[in-house]
Amino acid sequence: MKELKEPPTSKLKLTPLNAAHRALGARMVPFGGWDMPVEYTSITEEHLAVRTRAGLFDVSHMGEIEIAGKDALAAVQQICTNDASRLSLAQAQYSALTTDRGTFVDDVLVYRLGGNHFMLVVNASNIEKDYHWILDHTRDFGDAAAVNTSARYALLAIQGPAALDILQQLTSVELHSITYYWFAYGEVAGVRGMMSRTGYTGEDGFEVFVAPQAAERLWNAILEAGTSEGLLPAGLGARDTLRLEAGMRLCGQDMDETTTVLEADLEWIVGWRKPDFTGRAALEQQKREGLSRKLVGFELTAPGIARHGYPAEANGKPGIVTSGTQTPFLKKAIGFAYLPAEAAEPGMEFSIEIRGRRTPARVVPAPFYKRPRS
Repeated sequence: MKELKEPPTSKLKLTPLNAAHRALGARMVPFGGWDMPVEYTSITEEHLAVRTRAGLFDVSHMGEIEIAGKDALAAVQQICTNDASRLSLAQAQYSALTTDRGTFVDDVLVYRLGGNHFMLVVNASNIEKDYHWILDHTRDFGDAAAVNTSARYALLAIQGPAALDILQQLTSVELHSITYYWFAYGEVAGVRGMMSRTGYTGEDGFEVFVAPQAAERLWNAILEAGTSEGLLPAGLGARDTLRLEAGMRLCGQDMDETTTVLEADLEWIVGWRKPDFTGRAALEQQKREGLSRKLVGFELTAPGIARHGYPAEANGKPGIVTSGTQTPFLKKAIGFAYLPAEAAEPGMEFSIEIRGRRTPARVVPAPFYKRPRS
């Protein structure tokens, strides 16, 4: 394809693996200011590889912001909704940065690297915004320094039922001993890195942080080790369909600065027991008064595919679709939508306008897909 041979525009940032993606014939697209692979073979083929075998993603476009110092925990507690005091060393948690209104600045993963050292992994398009927001909201903490360390890391994600066995070939770290949302340091493919049992697909797997100069060596080693298992490189297209099947939100699409953590149905990442955090008062008020709308999972009950921004209607009141697709594995048209709170219970019927036609849909529990437990 012609576009694969053209160099990326100079305005786009490149991950350390950009040349490797192009050598594999990936279809490249702009994403969050980065030149990223959307697919190598097809979204469906890559999606099914992750669900049944394994897939390898370049997620080096994600940002890393580290906070360290005697008051680092206090700073993280103030800027993040979840309770970071519950984190042990080498443990991670899902959390959010929120405005004074309790709405999203970004969703983040918080890693406790040391007693007074934390790393926040933020979304690619929000790196600079998040960094300056964090600086502004940690100025009152005397001994807590925030540094944008994104340039120090490349990040690869290997996901799928065969992921552990493939990665284990390349490291002496006992991967079975790393439980979900914990991490460990060690060499992988002769490269020093950090292996985190996390991901964005609903499958078991690991995200591996390494120095940018080591990224291509690790990428090639994982591809080679996974050949016999049917591992495929996978792009942003499969990453999106996989995360949606797994009921995972996409910040900027399913939630943003107009939607609160409670409206996004993510109260479980709110640390109500800690003294305070930015946006707490607004969320407490909303919890007392009740929600007027809520993010729900849905499936269409007639042919069609609902997309981001499509209008919805429930009980005569408006709603809106935030994510939607025809999933390769479940083979259903599913998605997320904000609906009036009284219409948000599973089993409730509503409609979505698809190309001028009202299409029936039904609220269903998310996640839509849960991986089989061994």
